[in-house]
Amino acid sequence: MYLYFIMKRVVNVQSVHDYNTVIGIETLHPLVSVVDFSKAKPEPNPGIDFISFEFYAVFLKHGKHCTIRYGRNYYDYQDGTLIFIAPGQVVNIEEDGEDYQPEGYAMLFHPDMLFGTSLAKKMKEYSFFSYDIHEALHISLRERQIVLDCFSKISQELNQSLDRHSNSLIVSNIELFLGYCARFYDRQFISRNNINKGISEKFEALLHDYFQTDKPQVLGPPSVKYCAEQLHLSPNYFGDLIKKKTGKSAQEQIHSKVIDVAKERIFDSTKSISEIAYELGFKYPHHFSRFFKQRVGYSPNAYRTLS
Repeated sequence: MYLYFIMKRVVNVQSVHDYNTVIGIETLHPLVSVVDFSKAKPEPNPGIDFISFEFYAVFLKHGKHCTIRYGRNYYDYQDGTLIFIAPGQVVNIEEDGEDYQPEGYAMLFHPDMLFGTSLAKKMKEYSFFSYDIHEALHISLRERQIVLDCFSKISQELNQSLDRHSNSLIVSNIELFLGYCARFYDRQFISRNNINKGISEKFEALLHDYFQTDKPQVLGPPSVKYCAEQLHLSPNYFGDLIKKKTGKSAQEQIHSKVIDVAKERIFDSTKSISEIAYELGFKYPHHFSRFFKQRVGYSPNAYRTLS
């Protein structure tokens, strides 16, 4: 895998052209590139590098020459795997110690490419750009061919004379590719059920245990980020997985748990509403009262009288 160059330093890759220059690929468009690594120049092994990209990057790997690490997690980057990297993310690459001719493909596109397009507004929907490396997309042979077809269409546009239609056609094909990836991730949530098995149950147990401790008073109500970290998942992957399995967002389930615990404690007439609010992690009782009324239809005091 070709993600690149100065040993044991954080290297900021500012542009698509910078990346192409390092791997010996001609830049056909300053904001977008499709890379066939078999045509890149072979390089000596550089050791461990930390790389920060200032553009979107998607890598489809052949061969098993390297391992990617993102944060504390390693991912054995095998054949048939897509890795998505968003601008500002930092990854490091550990090579296998040998010089080699890289294999596989990449699509790179700068955020500036999307200015004024409908895709610019939709990029936040493609949450897989914020997944951790170990949450990569594993694709079938049929899906791999679809990916390569999308790359080929973009490459064809780049290899002919640019005209007033070029950018819109390139962006349309990028959007088509991302749409397919969203579909493939939906399939993966189902087909890799054994790996994801028990996440929703662990989430429920985590929320239950949270309110049996003093964590709400110390940390506040549980957040999606906190729950994801406890389950060793990225917040976006965790949220998408829970939504796919339950039909409700992780935030909605957290709110439901807070309400359930609140209702239970409101029945205890020895506690004031303010005490209950603090026990649940609300800094101000009126914030709790507003939260409760918005979801139950009654204020905590009114709900207590109903019981």
